[in-house]
Amino acid sequence: MDLPRSFTIRESGHRIHNPFDSRKLATLGEALRLPPGSRLLDLACGSGEMLCTWARDHGVGGTGVDISTVFLGQAEARAAELGVADRVAFVHGDASGYVADTPVDVAACLGATWIGDGVPGTVALLRRSLRPGGMMLVGEPYWRREPVDQDCVEACHATSRDDFLPLPETVERFAALGADVVEMVLADQDGWDRYVAAQWLNLRRWLDENPDDELHAELRAELDTAPARHVRYQREHLGWGVFVLIDR
Repeated sequence: MDLPRSFTIRESGHRIHNPFDSRKLATLGEALRLPPGSRLLDLACGSGEMLCTWARDHGVGGTGVDISTVFLGQAEARAAELGVADRVAFVHGDASGYVADTPVDVAACLGATWIGDGVPGTVALLRRSLRPGGMMLVGEPYWRREPVDQDCVEACHATSRDDFLPLPETVERFAALGADVVEMVLADQDGWDRYVAAQWLNLRRWLDENPDDELHAELRAELDTAPARHVRYQREHLGWGVFVLIDR
C-alpha cells in the first residue's frame, strides 16, 4: 500500500503537496486561533508540514495519516528537525478508513477528497473524528474560470467540468451539507507555480540521474508538455482553497 512511484518522484522536493506556500499555510494556522494543546487529525497528510509547523508555532499536537511511506519519512524527519516529535505522530495507512480513537479539535483533508469519494463523503469521514463544535478543514479545487474545452478540463486533472464548481457554488455546497463556512484561505497563481513548476525541476533531475529506469520515457514525455499545459490551462482556470467548517 503506497503511492505510485511517479507521484513521489514528481513531488520529491515538496514539503507542501498542494498549491499553498509556507506563507499561506501559516495564514491558515493563524486564522484558526487554536489554543495550545489542541489536537488535530490530518488525513492524507503528505510530508506533514501543516502538523509540524503548527505544533512549533501554536503548540498543538496531533496525528497525520498517509499512504506514502516516502512522504511519511519526510514528515518524521521534519518533526525531528522542528523539535516537535513528541507532539505529533504519523501513521502509514489508508486515510479513507481512518477514524481517531479520541475526538479531535480539528479534522483536516487538504486536497485529497478522493478519500471520501468526493466532498460529501470526506466531510462525513471527518465528522467521525471530530468533537462537537470542532472544525473541519477541507482543501478543494474550484473553477477560477470556466474551462474552455475538454482539453482544458483534463489539463486541470478533471474528467468533466462537473468535477469542480465555481467558488460561490463550492461555498454553497458546504452549507448544503449542514456546515457553516467560518473561514477560508485561497491559493493564488504564484502558489500554483510553486507547487506545479517545482515538479518540473524534480522530474528533470530524476531523468538525468535515472536514464535507464522503466519510468524514464513516461516522465520524459510528461516534462515535454507539462510547462505549457500549466500556463495555458491550470494556472488560469483552476483555483484551490482550504475551507474551514463548523457543523450547524
